[in-house]
Amino acid sequence: MTGRHTAVGRRAALAAVGALVVTTLPTAASAAAPPAPGPRPTASQTLGADSPPAGLLTAMGRDLGLTPNQAATRLLNEAEAGTRAGRLRTALDSHFAGAWLSGPTSASLTVATTDAADVPTIRAEGATAVVVATPLAELEAVRDRLDAAADSAEAIDTPLWYVDVPANRVAVQATSRSAAEAFVESAGVAAEEVAVQVSEERPRVLADLVGGDPYYIDNVARCSVGFSVTRSWRQGFATAGHCGGAGARTTGYNRAAQGVVQGSTFPGRDMAWVAVNGAWRGTPYVRAQSGRRVRVAGSVRALIGSAVCRSGSTTGWRCGIVERHNVTVRYPQGRVYGLTRTTVCAEPGDSGGPYVSGAQAQGVTSGGSGNCRVGGRTYFQPINPLLSRYGLTLRTTSSQAAPLFPAPLFPVAVADAWTAGLVYETGATVTRAGVRYTCLQDHQAQSDWSPEDTPALWQRL
Repeated sequence: MTGRHTAVGRRAALAAVGALVVTTLPTAASAAAPPAPGPRPTASQTLGADSPPAGLLTAMGRDLGLTPNQAATRLLNEAEAGTRAGRLRTALDSHFAGAWLSGPTSASLTVATTDAADVPTIRAEGATAVVVATPLAELEAVRDRLDAAADSAEAIDTPLWYVDVPANRVAVQATSRSAAEAFVESAGVAAEEVAVQVSEERPRVLADLVGGDPYYIDNVARCSVGFSVTRSWRQGFATAGHCGGAGARTTGYNRAAQGVVQGSTFPGRDMAWVAVNGAWRGTPYVRAQSGRRVRVAGSVRALIGSAVCRSGSTTGWRCGIVERHNVTVRYPQGRVYGLTRTTVCAEPGDSGGPYVSGAQAQGVTSGGSGNCRVGGRTYFQPINPLLSRYGLTLRTTSSQAAPLFPAPLFPVAVADAWTAGLVYETGATVTRAGVRYTCLQDHQAQSDWSPEDTPALWQRL
């Protein structure tokens, strides 16, 4: 399948969730206040993993072969593991080589280091230690060199490449070994620095069947809503960039005037947002199976090995595992950087829909390969870079983050005052009420997620 939009008459569409209805606007972030008395919330409480909806547990049971109790336990384990991995990343510093989860209930957290002296520190956090040869920063540098060579003729038959964290290597997937080797050489990367995987897989954007909760682009093509967002006083939704260019006008599922695409990037990234008119307002929910809703409580990025579920109009509510972060994919329309690869199946029509891990937003469907009959893989555009790129605030069921104004592409928070609404990356440092903290997990800050009250996300220095 190609990534072209087909005419509405041919029922072309992308996947959808997150219908817009009237709600209140977010309030500005409150001033710094002393921590509330009593124990701080656990990671599972902060991330909303302690009260998952039944529909989520049912879908995880179907797709991952879990009992409801195992599915609930898995969500709790994944929430807590993210915090432990963040603390270890800070402690290991340049020796850190990645972290991942394994086991039916994600009970096993593995953390890799390049220094055997770190093993006691890793074990003290209840994680399994693995000593490897190359730190994560060096592997990412190799991937960056491949990204820089992506326009070369040699890259045409190389659909994707990424850092394979559990294997401690950079992987290049191509249609033939010779194609991969030519690409690697063009990037100036030594052959021994990468592992070649030969596969006929060619990911494509999933954009040519009817979705649920559709919106129409210039009355020509049909796409679907991802996550509800705000920018300053404006309401809107995030979606995939291949849904339409900036300036395109949209109508809603009822054909009523809806909004205008404010920003769109594809290829390169696969991200866009639509500002809606006063008749539409966003909700902090996405659609699950049987018309049920799953709440969105934040945007904390899930670890490799975590369970993740997505909503799509063609194949419904499906679950799988996060396999790799920061994957570069070459679609027929061009390459896209920074995607996340999953084992969730999808088919044409599922594109644009949201991915959630527990109650945490992860991203919007970009593309994939295979199908839900024989299995396949999908790739999503992570939500946090999208929020940063366009200065958006994610709609959540908890207290709303402060409104944002346009932010630079993928900003890294610096040693500055903690600010609700900013997207913070792991390792960022902030000051709050005179105290210094370091970020443990990528997330968009919310007004009730201040560092002193969320040890799951921040560590005091």
